[in-house]
Amino acid sequence: MTIEKAALYGFRTAGSILAGRHALEQLPEKVREVGQFHRAAVIAQPSILAQGTVDRVMTGLREVGIPSFCTTEVQPEPTAENIREVFGRISAERPDLMIGIGGGSVLDAAKLFSVLLTDPVEVETLIGIDRVARPGLPTVLIPTTSGTGSEVTPNAIVTLPEQELKVGIISRHLLPALVILDPVLTISLPPHITAATGMDAFTHAFESLISNKANPLSDMFAMESMRLIAGSLLQAYRDGGDLDARENMLLGSMYGGMALTAAGTAAVHALAYPLGGKFGIPHGVANSMLLPHVTAYNRDAIGARLLLAAQAMGLSGPQMTEEEAGDRVIGTLLEWTRELGIPQSLRTYGVSEEDVEALTTAALQVTRLLANNPKAVDAEAVSGLYRKLLP
Repeated sequence: MTIEKAALYGFRTAGSILAGRHALEQLPEKVREVGQFHRAAVIAQPSILAQGTVDRVMTGLREVGIPSFCTTEVQPEPTAENIREVFGRISAERPDLMIGIGGGSVLDAAKLFSVLLTDPVEVETLIGIDRVARPGLPTVLIPTTSGTGSEVTPNAIVTLPEQELKVGIISRHLLPALVILDPVLTISLPPHITAATGMDAFTHAFESLISNKANPLSDMFAMESMRLIAGSLLQAYRDGGDLDARENMLLGSMYGGMALTAAGTAAVHALAYPLGGKFGIPHGVANSMLLPHVTAYNRDAIGARLLLAAQAMGLSGPQMTEEEAGDRVIGTLLEWTRELGIPQSLRTYGVSEEDVEALTTAALQVTRLLANNPKAVDAEAVSGLYRKLLP
């Protein structure tokens, strides 16, 4: 079986990664390795503040002579305006270290605040690839969900309500200096968030595997991500206290982030962005709903890659054909979404047949991701995929 690969490929990620149970306890020591700081900004979600995790971080920083302050004002899937407003308040405090604790929205915001503090431009001017002019403040990212992999990617996502779309800001300057991966911090995730974020992480790995930019580096990360998540997602959903499953999910999420950094995602994400921007459908849920149907659409272009996916997911057997691999992979994805309680219809979120045209127009604007898709995607194909979710 011959797999085509990109002629040239590269990879960047976080400066340093510390992973393992109770890794958070080492934060003060690791921050001192990054540099000398006078004041830290801690960006967190209200739920993380309530759990006491932020207090632990701020106490540890204080013990090594770094005073800090905390904001919990970043919205889920933040808008450019929300980033602008919170940045104004952070800037007034004049921090020289940025720390993000939480899910992808908080981590993305922390990365953006970091570069805005060294170059306070309008957020919208940064949208696209390599439009960040200079490095930001040193940043520490501590994920508390196993989903976006944002802690190891050069990406940040913002919502533009006026365009009913989510867009990406991509720059090497968004990569953090330090990542702390502590699975203990993910134990309190409720099942529905475990499901949505876990499927988001799997989608990152899967789309990186079938991307037009797939390469040996991305394949390595994607395959390991898929293996870990396939073996742990349902268990983490059923028993949130299973620390082995939680640790595998956190590592799988990180590897998925590394895979997409090296290869990029494709049509699933392109179609998911308008669903988040227009209807507020959580990103992981939108990806989960779309993944089986987009995979079925791509099937005749990714036969060899489906064999690899089946292998990573523990579904392959002796002499499995590409056809059998496709059946097993797509069937398993559909089974997962049902077992994880992921809605099977966009009507659950108020989407109707009348919305398909606008959604299609918006999705076709995400050319960066559609270009990664292994099969050409036009308006008819996009509309048809949305209609698959409007039974």
